[in-house]
Amino acid sequence: MNTHTADPRPAVPGAFAAAVTGAVLAYGAVRFFSWVERRSALACENSAGLCWTWWDWTAVPLALTTALTVLAAVYKPLGIRPRLAVVPPTVLLAVFPLAAARGFGWWAAALAGGAWAGCLALAAWDRHRAVGLSAAAVLLLASLVVLYR
Repeated sequence: MNTHTADPRPAVPGAFAAAVTGAVLAYGAVRFFSWVERRSALACENSAGLCWTWWDWTAVPLALTTALTVLAAVYKPLGIRPRLAVVPPTVLLAVFPLAAARGFGWWAAALAGGAWAGCLALAAWDRHRAVGLSAAAVLLLASLVVLYR
């Protein structure tokens, strides 16, 4: 007896919405980290030694918490399940594509963030899992090549 049912929602609109969300989050992260960098440079310009500001210590946890919350909230109505298997890799491994694309500008980071989130969201559907994971793996490998060439 086959108990597996087809996914009730189409994959492409859900993956596209996830990609748009990823692009917006990536753009926001790039702008936020640039702002933190400028603010820290201004605060530490008269310091001769090591200098850390409050923003330096909280920037990464704040960005990760924001991204996790937004993705979990957006993925729920899209029917992207299991969110626990999709959201953490989307956020934690997104560092590599975003770092590789950041050197090319905010638009490249937004494009990389959208592609990354869209690929991993596409992997949430059984029918498209291989394509989504393969595309995410290619994107991750390409970003590692850009970062470490």
